[in-house]
Parts: sequence; C-alpha cells; structure tokens
Amino acid sequence: MTKVVILGPAHPLRGGLASFDERLAKAFISKGHECSIYTFSLQYPSFLFPGTTQYSSEPAPQGLDIHVCVNSVNPFNWIKIGKILIKIKPDTLVVRFWLPFMGPCLGSILRYVRRNHHTRIICIADNVIPHEHRVGDSMLTRYFIGVPHAFITMSEKVRSDLKKFRPEVPERCVAHPLYDNFGEKIDKFTARQKLGIDPGIRLCLFFGFIRKYKGLDLLLEAFAGKFLKNADIHLLVAGEYYEDSKFYLDIIEKNNIQEKVILRTNFIPDSEVKYYLSAADVVVQPYREATQSGVTPLAYHFEVPMIVTNVGALPLLVPHREVGRACEPEPEAIENAIAAFFNMDSLKLMEGILREKKKLSWDTLVESIMSLSNDLEK
Repeated sequence: MTKVVILGPAHPLRGGLASFDERLAKAFISKGHECSIYTFSLQYPSFLFPGTTQYSSEPAPQGLDIHVCVNSVNPFNWIKIGKILIKIKPDTLVVRFWLPFMGPCLGSILRYVRRNHHTRIICIADNVIPHEHRVGDSMLTRYFIGVPHAFITMSEKVRSDLKKFRPEVPERCVAHPLYDNFGEKIDKFTARQKLGIDPGIRLCLFFGFIRKYKGLDLLLEAFAGKFLKNADIHLLVAGEYYEDSKFYLDIIEKNNIQEKVILRTNFIPDSEVKYYLSAADVVVQPYREATQSGVTPLAYHFEVPMIVTNVGALPLLVPHREVGRACEPEPEAIENAIAAFFNMDSLKLMEGILREKKKLSWDTLVESIMSLSNDLEK
C-alpha cells in the first residue's frame, strides 16, 4: 500500500479545487492506496478573495482524512507543516498549484519535505501563468516551480507554460476527469421546477464564479444581438460575482434584456449543482482566456452540450460540431454559435458527448500520478 498525501484545498473550503482534491482522494483510496489531505485553515487573505465566504456550509465528505492546518501567510506555520510531513513520510505527495500567491507557502513546505529524501512530490498544475496578472507573479511562481519532482498538467497550454520554467522536468498531460461528485443527472422538467424556471423555454447556462476573463459580458452582449433578443432563448447565470456586479447589470439594463437573463448570482452549493446543469439545454463558456475549465468535465458528467470559445484547450476538449460549437470570443460570433446550436441534431450531439465523456477518467489520473512517482523512484 502506497501512502499518499494531497496538499491543497479541501473541506471546509468550498469550490472546484476543493471538490477536485476530495474526489482525487477517493480515487486513490479506491485503488488501494492510503490517502489523506492537508488543507488550509487560511487559504486567502480577504484582499485576494472577492466572494462572500471561502468556507462551505455543507457537511464534510464522508470517509476522508482531512487535516485543516495550513496557513498560507504564516511562515512559522509552513515550517511546522513541513516538519509534520517529513515525520509522516508519505511515499507520494500530490500538491496543487493554481496561483502565484501560493508559491511561498507551498514552495517552503515542499523544501522541508524534500529533506526526507523519500517522498516523491508530484504537482498538479492548474495554471503556471495566471489568467489575471499581478506584479511579482513570475518570481513567486519560480520559487514554487523549482521544487516538485514531476508535474501533471491538464492542457497543452499549461504544459507549454511549464516548459518555459522547467524544460526538462518529468511531466504528463492528462485530461481533467469528470466532476462526478455532484450527484446524477435528473430530468429537465424536475430540475427547472426546482429552480422555478419555465420548462418550455430554450435555456443557455453560464456556470461558475464571475470574473472578467470568463467573458460573461461578451455573452450578455450576444443576447442583446438582433437574433437572440427576439428568439425564445434565455440565459441562466449561476455563480457568484468575484468582481463588481454593476458592470454586468449595466449591460443588461442598457440593452433591455432583463427578461432574457435569469440571475442566480449567489454561490451554488454542491447539493444544488445538479439542478442547474440538468436544467440547461447548453452550457456556454464565453471565455476570453483559458487553460482548461472545470465547467467542461462538469457538463460532460451531466451530458450537456457546450458552446466554447477558441481559447486555450477548450476547443480540443469540446470538439466543434461533435459536442456543441466553438467560436471566437466576440459577441456576434457567440450569438451565431448559439443560433446554430439550436439547429443541430440532438442525437448526434449526445453520441459525441458520450464518446468524449469516456475519456475523462479518475483512474487515468491516479495511474499517471503513480507512474510518474514510480519512475522517480527508479
């Protein structure tokens, strides 16, 4: 039995990273490995977190050994956690990296862990170069990137970014597995009834927290176009604002599309995710910039077609005309893609979705991590 530690977000923190780490831990356990998670008691200081709260109101996932102990801004804590991890001596440590701000904390902890000359450190890098740039990002990233023994990336864009920092480091590129820990798909009528949405309308879904790089403003402008403004197609926005909501509300008011847009701009609890995905005819990801997106494997799990923009890995993950549409990140192009989508053959779309869905396996990710770890041991 291999002893595995995951160092990254988990309950009581909320959001996609926490859900991913919890699901990954279950995948390790199902393969016969011993697995625990070391997560943050403080993940972000308030100036870096624009949402309402970082913490989940839902119960902790059952069957997982989660230690809430890492403080991202306290160097004395980093030393303490490093010493704890040295003592427990995991065979493989899987660390998540997604933001340069985390570089000092995680990089320092891992430098201590490497002193035991036993633990193989594998980083799952969601991003190497962030979507939203800040002064000092490169320095903070370099401090972290030099420490792990090997890397897992989930898009060619992140893999390419990684090579700019460490060209020779061992790495594997593995597709983001399905988010299958939010329940099963339910019928559309029941889902819309639960959400109070007319079951007869055609419905596009924008899902996830709202930041500029995700392009919600482009999607709203698309709904102000001549075709969508007059078509019986509506937009459901489900996710929390991570910036000033006025910018988006002004677009809605300016274009007089209040009746076209359904706003559910609070954080969506895990237990309610299935209703939003099951209610949608199509998920729209109008991103200006992307590496990969956690919304994509979520849509695949609930077998919902997608419209994505031609940025990052999105068009590779969502093949054009096979599981939806791909277009340029411009309002007119997005409007045309939505119009074209509703004329597509739904049976052929479902065939494509089911084919792509089979590729997104947690077993594949676990096997890739363990293969890298075993290669390092040789």
